[in-house]
Order: sequence, then C-alpha cells, then structure tokens
Amino acid sequence: MSADNVTVRLAQRHDYQFEVQYGAGVPAVVGDEPPPLGQGAGPSPIQLLASAVGNCLSSSLLFALRKFKQQPEPLSAEVTAEIGRNAENRLRVLALRARLTVGVPGASLAHLDRVLGQFEQFCTVTQSVAAGIPVTVQVFDSEGAQLK
Repeated sequence: MSADNVTVRLAQRHDYQFEVQYGAGVPAVVGDEPPPLGQGAGPSPIQLLASAVGNCLSSSLLFALRKFKQQPEPLSAEVTAEIGRNAENRLRVLALRARLTVGVPGASLAHLDRVLGQFEQFCTVTQSVAAGIPVTVQVFDSEGAQLK
C-alpha cells in the first residue's frame, strides 16, 4: 500500500445527506444520518466507520492467508459499533466488535496460528481507530468454530 495521502470529497445534497466522492473510477456513496436528523438515505458516519474497519480487517486476513498460498474464500465480516454517552453526555462510539468468518474449515488452512497472531497489525484503518476506540476481533471458520 502506498504512503500517499488519501482524499475524499463530500458535498451536501440535502440536510444531513452528503455525497462522498472517492476519486476517479470509484462510485460515489451517499451518507446520511438516520431519523430524526436525516432520512437514512445512505449509511451513517458510524456505519461507514464500522464498514471501513471490517473491510480493512477482512483484506488483511485475506492477504495474510494468501501469502501462505491459502484459499479461505468466501470471507465475511460483521462489525458492531457500541454507541453510548461519554463523561460529557455526548454520543460516542465506545467500542467496535468485529467478527470475521473464513469460508472454509479452519483445519484446512496451513499456518493459521501465525496468520491469526499477526494479521491485525497490518490493518491500517483498524490499528489507527484502535488508538482511540477499543476494537475486539474474533475469527470463525465455515463450521462455526472460533479460531481467534
């Protein structure tokens, strides 16, 4: 991955709705706050944060497994953001819980312990977010067995 800066552009469409432009060749996304502020016409900022963490973790896990010539597809992820109030009574993301699932039995994946011990460290987004928000990560296999 490049060390270059990444820029996204947001343009207000209506009230709390913003079109998020990622750059040439990447489809724009409309973000919106849920009711009563917005209309829920797109993912909320919290959903975008959770999806960024889930996407980054999934990509890091896939990369780490493929490095050992493993085929874990299809991967899936579910990220839950715990929302609550801080000491100043302001809403905050208090924690993120990620559940990743590989599409094959864990026993079929070589070097799994090594991969599970280090893949999170290569996830740029999650490691950055985890500096301010606790992030827990679990990994399961296609049979429901918890691997991490």
